[in-house]
Amino acid sequence: MRTWGPSVALAAALLLPLSTPVTPAVAARPAGSARRLPGGAPPCPNVPAPATRPPQAPPSPDPAARSVGGAALDTAGLVVPPVATAPPPVTATSWLVADLDTGAVLGGCGPHEYAAPASVQKLLLAATMLPRLDPNREVTMTAGDLAIEPGSSAVGLAEGGHYRIETIWLGLLLKSGNEAANALARLGGGPDGLAGGIRAMNAEAHRLGARQTHAVTPSGLDGPGQFTSAYDLALIARACFADPAFRRYTATRTAQVPAQPALRERAFQIQNDNMLLDHYPGAIGGKTGFTDVARHTYVGAAERGGRRLVVTLLGAEIPTQRGWQQGAALLDWGFGLPRGAAVGRLVEPGELDRSAAPATGAASALAGHADLGGGAAAPGKRPGTGLSVTVGAVLVAGGAVLLARRRRHAAAVAATGAVLHEAKIPEGD
Repeated sequence: MRTWGPSVALAAALLLPLSTPVTPAVAARPAGSARRLPGGAPPCPNVPAPATRPPQAPPSPDPAARSVGGAALDTAGLVVPPVATAPPPVTATSWLVADLDTGAVLGGCGPHEYAAPASVQKLLLAATMLPRLDPNREVTMTAGDLAIEPGSSAVGLAEGGHYRIETIWLGLLLKSGNEAANALARLGGGPDGLAGGIRAMNAEAHRLGARQTHAVTPSGLDGPGQFTSAYDLALIARACFADPAFRRYTATRTAQVPAQPALRERAFQIQNDNMLLDHYPGAIGGKTGFTDVARHTYVGAAERGGRRLVVTLLGAEIPTQRGWQQGAALLDWGFGLPRGAAVGRLVEPGELDRSAAPATGAASALAGHADLGGGAAAPGKRPGTGLSVTVGAVLVAGGAVLLARRRRHAAAVAATGAVLHEAKIPEGD
């Protein structure tokens, strides 16, 4: 079932550029803090590699969402600090390197461009459900959990099998198990089960400031209307690495799945698909992904010299380098930058909601009435000043209309019986 998470306030914000020309407010950026070529951003250092299938049509661009984290990040091209050397050429259509601890964005290529996530979406599931689920609780796998496309990535958990939730987490993060994703979303979704879990994922993305992310499946299997961005993935990864349980799971090399005597299922071992752990000094974890639509996606993190950096990349091909190898090259580039070099920053969880104008409930930070960069408002000005109550009411009404249209569209998609697909080749890079 497709769910539409945006509230009426968000819908109103999306309508705002049609009625009122507003420039999104961002933190003051010193001159020369991001290097661009005259007339626009330099092109990304991409190695041309055609995809086998066209990508899903992305949502309409939202200028306010594209400025989250700083005005310099609003580009389809390359953005790097003036002191930076040229980043390595990769096949990813978009990528970002950021500091996990300070939140500084060191550079990127189309950081706010929409793309399909594939299994790196499981990081959003982790950020959402790790605080909700007791890892020592024993649960039973259901037929619905195992309702995944034959040949798609799976751990090998058995229907009717009894497993600790910790084992399911390891199956999700080491082997990218789609049945594990279904189970965890169902278990953390409350009375509505899987559907409730997906709604919770979208709510968590909104809280984190990942306003270009919308989940349709918990596993990252392709679905209509499912998207993310390199910037959003960095926000989500930062939330994950702040959780000690996640850090332990994602750095685990091997794990044992217990036997199920009643089902005559033997115990077996699983290995971590993230090759960065074995081949990159200081690697602390990450996630691989692949589907026909998304192509290769990757999130990886490493620690060096007291710094922890994360790299996110979307839409990559692997003619010469796998996703983790492209991530490793970008991490090397990031570690080579001096401390303090940045072109933007990762917003804090809840920041965009807290900075929304209190006088106009419909005017969210996405509409440009708050400081998206996190700095203080200009002296003598209050976020949201200048919008009348009448305009606010019109925005709310317009947002409701847009929300209704989206729901009708979602119902139409559901009526067509659209099928979610994942490639039949192994998901991991």
